[in-house]
Amino acid sequence: MARRLPSQPPALPGFSFVRILGSGGFADVFLYEQDSPRRQVAVKVMLSEYVNVEVRRMFQAEADLMAQLSAHPAILTVYQSGVAADGRPFLVMELCSATIGETYRDVPLSVSEALRVGIKIASAVETAHEAGVLHRDIKPANILMTAYGNPVLSDFGIAGTLGESVHDDTVGMSIPWSAPEVLHSETNGTLASEVFSLGATIYSLLAGRAPFESTHADNSSAALISRASRGKPTPIGRADVPERLERVLIRSMSRQPAQRQQSAMELIRELQAVEAELGFAQTQPDVAVSAWVQAPVTDSGDRTRVQAIRTVDPGKRRRRTAVDSFSDPGATRTAAQDSGSRGDRSSGLRQPIERGRAFVAAIVVCSVLVVLLAVTTVFVLVRISSSDGIPAVANVSAELRNSEVVFSWADPGIAATDSYAIRTADGAASVQKSTEFTIDADPGDRVCVTVRVTRDGTLGPASSEKCVDVPAGTG
Repeated sequence: MARRLPSQPPALPGFSFVRILGSGGFADVFLYEQDSPRRQVAVKVMLSEYVNVEVRRMFQAEADLMAQLSAHPAILTVYQSGVAADGRPFLVMELCSATIGETYRDVPLSVSEALRVGIKIASAVETAHEAGVLHRDIKPANILMTAYGNPVLSDFGIAGTLGESVHDDTVGMSIPWSAPEVLHSETNGTLASEVFSLGATIYSLLAGRAPFESTHADNSSAALISRASRGKPTPIGRADVPERLERVLIRSMSRQPAQRQQSAMELIRELQAVEAELGFAQTQPDVAVSAWVQAPVTDSGDRTRVQAIRTVDPGKRRRRTAVDSFSDPGATRTAAQDSGSRGDRSSGLRQPIERGRAFVAAIVVCSVLVVLLAVTTVFVLVRISSSDGIPAVANVSAELRNSEVVFSWADPGIAATDSYAIRTADGAASVQKSTEFTIDADPGDRVCVTVRVTRDGTLGPASSEKCVDVPAGTG
């Protein structure tokens, strides 16, 4: 599904704006250059429509928590936070590559690399759990790479907390990697649901697709939820993936939470056993050494401690926001991230975690490619001004392919630096080079697009709007 254009980058003292990196449900991510010390950084800026006093307070609390967690080698580092002159809160973070989330569908990871990445990311999740924190959105798009090839987990629950405060009964989730009990609104999140998401993520890195996605069937949100509820992921389909590894991942995605590994650390041990069986060098999880373990934080006013967030009453169904198209390999599928119970989050599997931990104070400084946080599709800012000389797109056609509507048009003679700006009827927008644009639609939907050429930030004339009604029996 196409998405909105990004907001304007804020003026930040000591930082120079470079370009847009990505857009998500609650925030935009921009590339800035920091003046001192001089380095490139990723700056995540909250959208103004979600900002109020309570949101600012919660955003700062999450920033403080993230700063503590980010000392972990496999967790994205936060350098600082603040509020821009226009009132929008922001986070300044290390700049890493989003290569894994962008390419795993085309080039799945090798078995050894998937195991290494899986163990490192699971150790980050285990560390967060020991601090009483649920991530709530573990998926390939939230795994970034440092300059030294080390995976780091990004987007630790900030959007989820804000989602709860903005719309108390509204949540969102990344459907392809969410546990059945989360999809059916039985819980906000537990240790068991995090294990599910870890297993589903590792599976995806190996298979080049989500566990319940089918290459020859309907992959709508409803179809994915139905398959996940049955608890039978499709086989990975690779001869080099050992049966033992596939069994470990299938167990982690069991329909019943009690049948999964009981912690991220238990999953790590099983993945290490697979490494040993294959003769690979064993990947060591990153955990805090005893010298860095401190007494629990008892100051109830300490904002770096996350207080327990309400769990969902099973009798009260939650309203979900729209989820982005699953047909877009790089699309982010969160709207308002699902909230998590950080005090009683194990549903009887584990006692509530009451100890805070400080972590190894080694911060890996990154200056690498582009990063997408909670997102993987890159947009550019465009402005409407004089369109003289910019060609116009004409005769947009459409073809219905199962649940997908494929719009296409002839190249009107664009220059090498030009792109196409596509806008849907709901106002969402995307920028691309291809002369095809695909929307994953539900039966009965009406989807419409207009196409313009964008040149040096200027939009050309709009094409005539092309609309397609998807038959009710499609799927």
